Amino acid sequence: MPEKKARDVEKGYSTKEFVAKIRRLADALEAGDAFSIQVAGERINIPAGASISVEHERSAGTEELEFQLKWEV
Repeated sequence: MPEKKARDVEKGYSTKEFVAKIRRLADALEAGDAFSIQVAGERINIPAGASISVEHERSAGTEELEFQLKWEV
């Protein structure tokens, strides 16, 4: 399998779309299942054992909260 290219994308969603995605993710995590999501045209498959963290950043009058899932490929 060829190595995937490096990628760093950010995709905005409406509140309704975001809630639907987070709800599907929460259901998959709770059930111990893998999760699949499409972001900016690419399908991402997240295994059930992915590690989960929350990151908070603050700088120059802005704040950011990221929910992160990481796994080995």
